[in-house]
Amino acid sequence: MFQDIPVDVGVAYEGERIRRSEMYVEFGGPDVKFKFELARVRKPEEVKDGEITIIGPDIKDIPEGSSVPLGIVVEVAGSQLEEELEGIIERRIHEFTNYVHGFMHLNQRYDIWCRLSKEAFKKGFDSFTYLGKVLIRLYKADFPIIEKIQVTFITDPKEVERMYYEALKIYEARDAKARGLKDEDVDEFYGCILCQSFAPTHVCVITPQRYSNCGAISWFDGRAASKVDPKGPIFRIPKGECLDPVGGEYSGVNKIVQEKSLGAIKRVQLYTAFKYPHTSCGCFEA
Repeated sequence: MFQDIPVDVGVAYEGERIRRSEMYVEFGGPDVKFKFELARVRKPEEVKDGEITIIGPDIKDIPEGSSVPLGIVVEVAGSQLEEELEGIIERRIHEFTNYVHGFMHLNQRYDIWCRLSKEAFKKGFDSFTYLGKVLIRLYKADFPIIEKIQVTFITDPKEVERMYYEALKIYEARDAKARGLKDEDVDEFYGCILCQSFAPTHVCVITPQRYSNCGAISWFDGRAASKVDPKGPIFRIPKGECLDPVGGEYSGVNKIVQEKSLGAIKRVQLYTAFKYPHTSCGCFEA
């Protein structure tokens, strides 16, 4: 599947960390103001299947040790795809890029931080084309409903800045849908274990009033993802009995969290950081 990629690709590399002394180049991160990643559902005629576009300098054209802006845009089309799936598709950028040995991806949305190692660059991973191929193949393997996909990488500073503000508007529109809905208004929550590769006992509980820790997955996103991929990393959590309305403890949540954490976590209270706090993975979005 990845014979033409100059480095190994696989789930074993998810969670890899690349220190500054090991990096060839850095994209986004705390030293770069403008960076983002975005997924969009398009009409079939708007997507050229398999196309990879690079706007601005490619990896091989960037001086070693640089920290540069980056925008990643994944556009998909398919008869069963809906706009409400964009957040779920977008979050998989984090997972899939981390499968690449020598490539590190942290955070999400407007706060991404990526690094490419010197070792990976020496092996020939010197173009975003390789990263695009990995994304396209993994998306199609995991989401059969994606019929067409194209990926764009943007490093041109002016274009990243322009698209950054466009992305913020899209994020805000998504978030606005979740406002107003309360935890007591629904019968089920959703869970996510995408980050268990580097936080093995972490189970995210997503409710109308509580986004995933990364800030990228709302209750509506969780509902959409669990319908599309019932056996995937995002799943239904029946609330069960409310054991503590102040602390936010539910029998159904405790049951699923215990199962998904392999018994490491037995109780969770969603509305407090004391006594039985929610687990964490390392990504925090206030």
